Amino acid sequence: MFPLGVMSYIFGGIIIGLAVSFVYIMTGQHATQSSLFSSTLSYFSKVPFFNRKTYLESREWRLYFAAGVILGALVYTVTISPDGFWTTSVPWWRLLLGGFLVGFGTRLSSGCTSGHGISGIASLSTTSLFAVVTFIVVGVITANLMLMLGVVP
Repeated sequence: MFPLGVMSYIFGGIIIGLAVSFVYIMTGQHATQSSLFSSTLSYFSKVPFFNRKTYLESREWRLYFAAGVILGALVYTVTISPDGFWTTSVPWWRLLLGGFLVGFGTRLSSGCTSGHGISGIASLSTTSLFAVVTFIVVGVITANLMLMLGVVP
């Protein structure tokens, strides 16, 4: 089940837990990707949803957070990744469609999987627990449906 062992997953989980805790301690806000996206759009959009006080006050540190996520992926790619920069054989149109569906689901569930799964559950939010269970169930059903239909990357 874990051909490379479990240590990298344990180490990654510890780093994510420490990072999320650090952001919460320093800002009093959850480090979630969907709010990062919304607050970043406040730089470019005049839509009232994206210009709420919460987003305007937090958008600067969220840009640093995004830069850290991108920089972390880049460091991994050039130091550890055995596959190099592009590690998928999934066609671009499937990635685009998947991104659209994930964005739609994020708005529908009022948050992303990492926000609900890490920050939400850590805050003992029943809404986040319900969202995570829903994400997992729908993911398992979708993966099995794609397997039955013969869809491969």
